[in-house]
Amino acid sequence: QVQLVESGGGLVQAGGSLRLSCAASGRTLRSYAVGWFRQAPGKEREFVATISWSGGNTRYTDSVKGRFTISRDNAGNTVNLQMNSLNPDDTSVYYCAASSVPGIPNRSQYYAYWGQGTQVTVSS
Repeated sequence: QVQLVESGGGLVQAGGSLRLSCAASGRTLRSYAVGWFRQAPGKEREFVATISWSGGNTRYTDSVKGRFTISRDNAGNTVNLQMNSLNPDDTSVYYCAASSVPGIPNRSQYYAYWGQGTQVTVSS
């Protein structure tokens, strides 16, 4: 079992930045791809970014490319999501998730372990 806890959410003005962290316990994240997803009120959960177990491969949804950066520290058992140039459309609950599927999956069905989420609110 892998327990995931997100942190770093909050309220920020448009154009600002936040850094989300996903910390794991119970088992090392070293053998898992880790992804970030988000869900806004009344909308389906959507893929944001993912990183391979080695950190060598990443994938982003188009709307965050060039603004968000995913990284991992396997020694520290954490995965981070640096979010810059935030806009109100980024307002959501952000979830991290771990997948044992090879590669960098972008579908939530491939992720077996999920955190509880952290709220990100961007004001205009």
